[in-house]
Amino acid sequence: MKTAYDIILKPVITEASIEDMQNKKYTFRVARDANKIEIKNAVEEIFKVEVDKVTTINMKSKPKRLGRSEGSTSAWKKAIVKLSEGSKTIEFFDSLM
Repeated sequence: MKTAYDIILKPVITEASIEDMQNKKYTFRVARDANKIEIKNAVEEIFKVEVDKVTTINMKSKPKRLGRSEGSTSAWKKAIVKLSEGSKTIEFFDSLM
């Protein structure tokens, strides 16, 4: 059985994700095999908030080059979590805004 920390790997900090924080939307990198229900339960357990909606996106790998050698970035899964209106914000992200 997976724990909540196995599902939520790390937060995604970009300009777009910081703008979404004002609307109580938070972006996380999650496990590839995690579904929306598992993500919702994991965020509620870790941060003690109430989740309204979860949107998931499978990010494809991109080709990269360094001189002659070619490779690609790894594919990963992103989850955008919207908190309910009555829920508090996630304290970890408050220092970024």
